[in-house]
Amino acid sequence: MSIISKHLPLPPKLLSKLMHNRGVALQGPSLRLHLFPKEGRDFPSDWMELNILYEDEFTLVVNKPAGIEVHPSEKGQRKTLAHAVAAYYEMSGQDIRIRHIHRIDKDTTGPVLYAKNEFAHYQYDKAMRDKEIERIYIALAEGYIEGNKGKIDKPIGQDRHHSTRRRVSDTGDPAVTHFEVAERLADHTLVRLRLETGRTHQIRVHLSSINHPLAGDGMYGGKRGIMARQALHGERLIWSHPWTGDKQQVHAALPDDFSKAVNKLRRD
Repeated sequence: MSIISKHLPLPPKLLSKLMHNRGVALQGPSLRLHLFPKEGRDFPSDWMELNILYEDEFTLVVNKPAGIEVHPSEKGQRKTLAHAVAAYYEMSGQDIRIRHIHRIDKDTTGPVLYAKNEFAHYQYDKAMRDKEIERIYIALAEGYIEGNKGKIDKPIGQDRHHSTRRRVSDTGDPAVTHFEVAERLADHTLVRLRLETGRTHQIRVHLSSINHPLAGDGMYGGKRGIMARQALHGERLIWSHPWTGDKQQVHAALPDDFSKAVNKLRRD
């Protein structure tokens, strides 16, 4: 089996598990892998309509609506996206654990990537660490942002006066956001952003730090006149297939409240 471990793109822990469970076997010149074993579901099901942007044997991408958390933030919490995905797996006859690769805020919309087996989970976690999964957001920022593109490179740490809020801090974790102006509107700027790092509330904190908070983002200084939540949407997700390496991407259309806010500003 040392020849197998040398040539297979599998982490040692997963390969060891496959070998122990007889999930890998040589049959003449062929190698058989059992990468899709049935698994016990780790979340109870809460049904809700899901907008699925992409799915195959390795991957699920769900367009998260506003007002729902990706994962429970406290014990016993229900009706998160994890519970909805569990219901979808159950309804479609898939015995799979819930493995989200990244999170977005409760009131942020856009694609969330899920791995459907241990191998995909390993590959996606590695891609996230190596910054090979690209997340592109669109945001409605207050005011007129100077210049057509730029980079915000400011470390982010926890605000010791507020348990859930973050702030720019010299002792925080490195955080880099690239931005490009998409459209200038009445007292607002529609801006497209690419995350180089993935800190909690990163876009919200960074835009607030340059005095252009997100419309609707009361936590970081935004006004709630044009939108009732932070105007932040995951527009595109770009990744490589965990087995073939082929580049893949999804695009998520602007949700209705965001689109209406932009159209109103265009008329003003």
